[in-house]
Amino acid sequence: MACSISWCSDLLILSCFAAIAGLTLLLTDKQPDATEAERTDRALLMMSFAYWTVYCVAVGLQKIISPEWEALLTGVKLTEILSYLLTFACVLSLPLHRVSIRQAE
Repeated sequence: MACSISWCSDLLILSCFAAIAGLTLLLTDKQPDATEAERTDRALLMMSFAYWTVYCVAVGLQKIISPEWEALLTGVKLTEILSYLLTFACVLSLPLHRVSIRQAE
């Protein structure tokens, strides 16, 4: 059982670094002549990566924070839930946005 927990933690750390790398790539790639649709796609991707990074940090903090600090632990758990839901909403909004653009054309 401990092996699966370690594997899950390793995967979460790897995905956190991947999200930071994706966010960095999006921030350094400037396209001044991008259309409104491309800017919206870029913003949704940036929000997805940022929210996922917050989720990964919140999960990591839960493992570090002592159970005696219930108020802080509750706040971190709420942050984890909200960031997970916001990540899901952004990931779901990206293809829906692209479909809406195609239907408008």
